Amino acid sequence: MNVFFIIVSVFLLLNIALGLFRVWRGPTIADRLLTTQLFGTTGMAILIVLAGYLQELTLLNVAITFNVLAILLVIGLVKVWKIKKGDTP
Repeated sequence: MNVFFIIVSVFLLLNIALGLFRVWRGPTIADRLLTTQLFGTTGMAILIVLAGYLQELTLLNVAITFNVLAILLVIGLVKVWKIKKGDTP
């Protein structure tokens, strides 16, 4: 079972690395906005995997909190993006 958790963790970390590449190279702001959502979701997935491996239910609460904060961050970034474009918020 430890091999499963290692494989999933490595996959999720590679997912974050690819997301960092997209933030760096992203041709549009929309790419960068979607990547911030990816970071929140992947961070939540990493915490859920750790909660399963360590049998620690507190990490599930932290994962849910991070996910809510990631959603709020994306909403805020979209509002700033609209204001920069000149659209009415």
